[in-house]
Amino acid sequence: MHLHLFEKQVYTNRRQALKQAMANNGLIVLMGNDDSSMNYKDNTYLFRQDSTFLYYFGLDTHGLAAIIDTATGEEVIFGTELTIDDIVWTGTLPTVSEMAAMVGVTRTEPYGKIAEHIYKAMASGQPVHILPPYRPENKIKLAAWLNTDLAGLTQFVSVKLIKAVVAQRVIKTPLEIAEIEKAVNISVDMELAVIKNTRPGIKEYELVAKAHEVAIANDARLGYPAIITTHGQTLHTHYYGNTLEEGRMVLSDIGAENAMHYGGDLTRTFPVGKNFTTRQAELYEVVLNSMNHAISMLKPGVRYKDIHLAAGQKLMEGLNAVGLTRGDAAEAVQAGAHTMFFQCGLGHMLGMDTHDMEDLGEQYVGYTDALKKETQIFGLKSLRLGRELEAGFVLTVEPGIYIIPELIDRWQAEKKYADFINYDVLNTFRDFGGIRIEDNFLITDTGSRVLGKYLPKSLKEIEGLK
Repeated sequence: MHLHLFEKQVYTNRRQALKQAMANNGLIVLMGNDDSSMNYKDNTYLFRQDSTFLYYFGLDTHGLAAIIDTATGEEVIFGTELTIDDIVWTGTLPTVSEMAAMVGVTRTEPYGKIAEHIYKAMASGQPVHILPPYRPENKIKLAAWLNTDLAGLTQFVSVKLIKAVVAQRVIKTPLEIAEIEKAVNISVDMELAVIKNTRPGIKEYELVAKAHEVAIANDARLGYPAIITTHGQTLHTHYYGNTLEEGRMVLSDIGAENAMHYGGDLTRTFPVGKNFTTRQAELYEVVLNSMNHAISMLKPGVRYKDIHLAAGQKLMEGLNAVGLTRGDAAEAVQAGAHTMFFQCGLGHMLGMDTHDMEDLGEQYVGYTDALKKETQIFGLKSLRLGRELEAGFVLTVEPGIYIIPELIDRWQAEKKYADFINYDVLNTFRDFGGIRIEDNFLITDTGSRVLGKYLPKSLKEIEGLK
């Protein structure tokens, strides 16, 4: 077993910063993940460690948990040592104490002992802080340790801890940026393999296989299920059974997760055959112009929500030019008419999770106390990132145009946005599909820079890869 780790001091410093942020305010319990059985106990799904546990403790193995006592500064990792029966199947692996020493933790105890520490803290009136659990097995454990039922766990989910973790993890250090760039570079190679192997007559799943091949060959894996589809109007489709046809496009949204569990997230849209059709080329340029406008606005102090709306306005200006819409583009966006074509958000934070820290809550990651997330407005309710940008943020920019027949039918029947949408023209695009273009960016002190090596995205460049 080889543990992929930063230097010990990285983890020590991270935990020290967390202790300072939580200043003498109780016991922090951080859950690692367990193996999860697929169809019987010993046949498990691919293991994925909890990202916050990785951030503070680095140990990418199942069956661990940890506490940090913010009053005493004590740190303990809990785990179960292998028996000889385990070693027969796994070979000799580092002990829990040996692994703990690699990340600067000197005290370890058997996994079952964590309950005693939690009981002791609660008995002495010490607050116990947990993050929102998302794994069923961790919910069950925490409920037992905290002497509550599953519904009662919410009272222990600590907003103070969530905010402290987010404040640390959201600013990416040079070490992290280097890992993200490694993942983006693998993702670039994945996209190139998908594009170059696309041709009429094959199935989408043949392209999915190419993405996995490149990832595995680079000691990586996919950070999320591939979206490789000729029905690009469906935002997160994971069906791969369609046959590719001349005249159609493929939307490929894929990202590698490298050995340190940092990820990339790239999208390209390209023709099945050698060239885009005239219609496809026109709308591709509309999306690319919107993307370039959004990129030009990336810098500290600018609200990403405003960039999202500006990208929507640029989309509407382009759609006006090709006759799908009419009227003032700014007024159209204010009314919400752009969401006929652009139903999702412009982008999201990126790091160890494709939607970085999504388990901690979008309101705390992508928004602030001063800027609340919209929950009712179509389009904005899907914007995962709205807050002011800061140097050290890593995020995606991914505008798109999605022609959804079911949405056309519903809104046309309601005469919704009829002042802005040319429904007669739009109905001739019902079989168009969708276009998305996505790159990953680091916010710098003065602006931004694209992460990873260059992946062609102009119309002529894309056709040149075919």
